[in-house]
Amino acid sequence: MVFRYNFPRGTASQLRQEMDRLLSSFVGNFADGGRPWVDRGQPSINLWETGDAVVAEAELPGVRQDQIEISVVGNELTLKVERPELEKEGVTFHRRERPSGSFVRVVRLPAEVDANQVQADLCNGVLTVTLPKAESARPRKIHVVTK
Repeated sequence: MVFRYNFPRGTASQLRQEMDRLLSSFVGNFADGGRPWVDRGQPSINLWETGDAVVAEAELPGVRQDQIEISVVGNELTLKVERPELEKEGVTFHRRERPSGSFVRVVRLPAEVDANQVQADLCNGVLTVTLPKAESARPRKIHVVTK
C-alpha cells in the first residue's frame, strides 16, 4: 500500500520557493554553478575558447579603465579592480548591493596564451579580455600524404 501526502500548492509551496530563492541569493546555487557568499562583490566572469584565442568577459559597472589592472602569468589571468566607495551626502541608503573596495580575481585559463598579445576593452561596464593562444596551443591541420 502506498501513501501519498498531498499538500496544497498555495501558501506552503510559495513559502518554500521564496526560502529557496533567498538562500540561493545568499550562498549561491551550487547545482547551477553558483558561487558561495564569500565571492559576492567580485564580478561575474564568462570565459570561452575559440580556435585562436581565449576570451574573458567581466561585468564591471561603474569602474573606469584606470581602476583595472590585468596580468597574465603562465595559465592564469588576474584581474585587480578598485571600485570606488559610493559617497552621497545628505542621503540615507536603504539598500547597498553594489560592492565597493578592491578585489583580485584569478581565473585559470584552458590553454596556453601569448601574454604579449593580450588585448582588453572596457565598453558599457563590460571588460572583454582577448588572450590569443600561443602557437603551440593552436589547432593545426595536418596534411596526409598518400603513397
